[in-house]
Amino acid sequence: MIPPAVENRIARYFLHMYLPDKVQQAVEEKLLPSCIWNDEEDIDQDELVRWAIEIIDQELRDKRFK
Repeated sequence: MIPPAVENRIARYFLHMYLPDKVQQAVEEKLLPSCIWNDEEDIDQDELVRWAIEIIDQELRDKRFK
């Protein structure tokens, strides 16, 4: 099993290296207001992840990276 910290580092690398700028900007626009206006302990991280996944799935619907 891959340790979660390693998975997070791989995901972060992928996010910044391969996610199209348009998609990354859409994710940031959706998530940043919640991150800016709320204290970290009040942020629903699961909800932020769901929002990001919805945007990524919608934008990259039929695209492949292989």
